[in-house]
Amino acid sequence: MSERAAPMYCPYCAEEDLRPHEGDGEQGSGYAWACPDCARVFRVKFLGLRAASVASTPPTPDSDTEGPT
Repeated sequence: MSERAAPMYCPYCAEEDLRPHEGDGEQGSGYAWACPDCARVFRVKFLGLRAASVASTPPTPDSDTEGPT
């Protein structure tokens, strides 16, 4: 896996022509990307993987994920 994984599109306008935004100098907070179409600069940061036990646990019937009762 490479050190810098490029996002496929801008999360604001969906433009696919993204360029690395260099020079902000913030260490450890992910790489910044510039979108020339909407003039925004954004970061994409990998936070980690969910635990397998959490991901495979089925929702309980009394959980709030089912909506109002």
